[in-house]
Amino acid sequence: MLDRFTMPLTQRPLRFLAQMLHARHISPDQVTLTAFLIGMSALPLLAFEQYGVALLAIVINRLGDGLDGALARKSGQQSDAGGFLDIGLDFVFYAAVVLGFALANPANNALPAALLLFAFIGTGTSFLAFAIAAKARNVERPNFPQKAFYYLEGLTEGTETVAALVLFCLFPYAFPLLASLFAAACLITTATRLWGGYWTLRT
Repeated sequence: MLDRFTMPLTQRPLRFLAQMLHARHISPDQVTLTAFLIGMSALPLLAFEQYGVALLAIVINRLGDGLDGALARKSGQQSDAGGFLDIGLDFVFYAAVVLGFALANPANNALPAALLLFAFIGTGTSFLAFAIAAKARNVERPNFPQKAFYYLEGLTEGTETVAALVLFCLFPYAFPLLASLFAAACLITTATRLWGGYWTLRT
């Protein structure tokens, strides 16, 4: 919902950082993989309730997620392979963070974490399934032309997900409530994407 507003604000600093990395001959895939590995460190950190350090790992991961695309555009290395790697690792990372909270406090967090992972399956599959069909039909991408694939909008997008992960780390005792609320929003996103995507592809 908010990505169309937040993404333009981040492009200028990301282009500046991308220029620095390009000058050092660092590739977009290297940024993607490095950010993923840093982000995955949040799983054991969360499991041991090191929420502050885990938050830092999450923020660095999300910075890398935006930076790899900016670097790909700067260096002329945009590709389907890079886009596939980026989105695939993103969903693994999101699930790992939720798993980390479940491990931190299984008695209180396991069920809300399972609910959120269930909701993530819906948002992820509806997002990627539409992207496949949209690419085959050359559907236009007016709001996110820089993306490697069709970016299907919804109530919960990247900005909302990052905000949720940050809140989880800042208020870990409230994870059951926060995760349940975000799961509900993700389920609404799934429903609207399935409905909107179906009727878009029928036209």
